[in-house]
Amino acid sequence: QLVESGGGLVQPGGSLRLSCVVSGSIIFSVVNLAWFRQAPGKQRELVASITRAGTTNYVDFVKGRFTISRDNAKSTLYLQMNSLKPEDTAVYFCNLGGLVRDGTYYETSNWGQGTQVTVSS
Repeated sequence: QLVESGGGLVQPGGSLRLSCVVSGSIIFSVVNLAWFRQAPGKQRELVASITRAGTTNYVDFVKGRFTISRDNAKSTLYLQMNSLKPEDTAVYFCNLGGLVRDGTYYETSNWGQGTQVTVSS
């Protein structure tokens, strides 16, 4: 089970930290993880991924603003989001267990319920 939290309403330029707690029979430390987002009327898109070795990858539109990290002891994935823009408004989802090839994360069917992020003044 994946449970996201940390979303909310923030002004442009503000920050939020999302969390995704993983429970169940998964051995958290050996899986790759990722954050995706889905804005209204748009397809879900990859935001950032982190491998079991800690290698991170970001899509261009969040580079320098977002940081993905993981705490294996807590079975928790994080996304620190700084300098938020209105176009970052979306529901953010974590995904577990995907394959990472050539820096691209390939999603699995293991999704959380999502957490809403709204960036607006």
